[in-house]
Amino acid sequence: MNLAFDNTYVQLPARFYHRQPPVPVRSPGLIRVNTALAQLLGIDPAWLASEQGIAMVAGNQVPSGAEPIATAYAGHQFGSFNPQLGDGRALLLGEVVASNGTRYDIQLKGAGQTPYSRMGDGRAPLGPVLREYVVSEAMHALGVVTSRSLAAVTTGEPVHREEALPGAVLARVAQSHIRIGTLQFFAARNDTEAVQALVNHVIGRHYPQAKAAERPALRMFELICQAQARLVASWQALGFIHGVMNTDNMLLSGETVDYGPCAFMDTYHPETVYSSIDQGGRYAYRNQPGIAQWNLACLAQALLPVLDASQEKAAELATQSLDSFPAHYMAANQAAFRAKLGLSQTEAGDEQLAQDFLDLLQATGSDFTLAFRRLSELAGDAPAQGLGDLFAFDDAFTAWLDGWRARLGREGRSSVQIQAGMAAVNPALIPRNHLVEAAIQAATKGNDFTPFHQLVDALEKPFEFSAEVRHLALPPRPDQIVRQTFCGT
Repeated sequence: MNLAFDNTYVQLPARFYHRQPPVPVRSPGLIRVNTALAQLLGIDPAWLASEQGIAMVAGNQVPSGAEPIATAYAGHQFGSFNPQLGDGRALLLGEVVASNGTRYDIQLKGAGQTPYSRMGDGRAPLGPVLREYVVSEAMHALGVVTSRSLAAVTTGEPVHREEALPGAVLARVAQSHIRIGTLQFFAARNDTEAVQALVNHVIGRHYPQAKAAERPALRMFELICQAQARLVASWQALGFIHGVMNTDNMLLSGETVDYGPCAFMDTYHPETVYSSIDQGGRYAYRNQPGIAQWNLACLAQALLPVLDASQEKAAELATQSLDSFPAHYMAANQAAFRAKLGLSQTEAGDEQLAQDFLDLLQATGSDFTLAFRRLSELAGDAPAQGLGDLFAFDDAFTAWLDGWRARLGREGRSSVQIQAGMAAVNPALIPRNHLVEAAIQAATKGNDFTPFHQLVDALEKPFEFSAEVRHLALPPRPDQIVRQTFCGT
């Protein structure tokens, strides 16, 4: 099968990337093909699951029209700037235009060493590949803008970390893999020509409405700020913690990417951290909006040479745009939590109502996901298979629930309408850490991919609850709690 590649990033100057083929693996085997995504991209899922398709995903066969490259970028990692990072274990095969008219990158993650591997092996252990597949596809089903997983294969080769682990390759799809750190790479080298070339590429690819602006680069920055505000607000509304919000992990397209030590909260606490490498809590749940703005400040710094000939004027323009981020974030965050509480109208006390509920969740150690889902049932007639036996509010919530019901009474909508709206934004199922870990352990230790497939299948419909998926909605028992997640590099 010939994929309809239409590659534009390779048309940028050669210093933006390094051309090289993937490094072949010993004995690739199929884990899973994302049928719906393959069809969107114009790829026959049956072919993708065939020997030839598996060879492509593994990096053993480069399809016609592909132009594999490792892209260059820099980045602030936990606040410290590294001027050269780049794709150390990933290769961009090329770009395809999907049936919906959107352009997508197809990237192989775990495809072998590149000039940017920084003494690494360029490979991916099986566990992180399965985690990214599960969580990225769940995020898509939850309505979050995200990179996605097209297919995953085993390599038949070990990857050596603290121990020998089975290797895997993930075929990842995103509207682009251009990062804040990509612009930082060239800005750090005072390569204004490259910064401008990249800005032009990003505008043409992601923000064409900025072309007609008086200052296209500034308008692009404003649109990126708005996209990041919406993105992080969607994370917060689901209790999602990215874990490594470095500038090299933030895409200019506004998509979630790099699902390393990510996790969804079980018990609500705003200081929650899972990442084993985030010792200081820099990327805790509470901090994600502020970190997003900090990252955008780094982007603004990189853009200064193309915003205005006067550095002082450029800084003034960038600061004005950056200062709008909190308002954009708060608007998106408040809209998300109003919807989670069943509120379509706006009243002065709505934000406090939401905050009081979160404070009660924290004080009582309640499960974030089940608490909001249970509210959707209490807003009307609960379905036959409800969550009442999984989660119940204790007496500490009585006064709040009374106030919330009174507030719903002022909505002017029926309880059926309110309940349906809440059930559409409050998931019953999330990729719970203990379930993801159990699926990884079954595959890694026992070569059993059944729990992985069952989890992926169920998470395709995260807002639907039934007796069949009840066990996947349960929070972890004390002995199942996962307190740390790991990156896999």
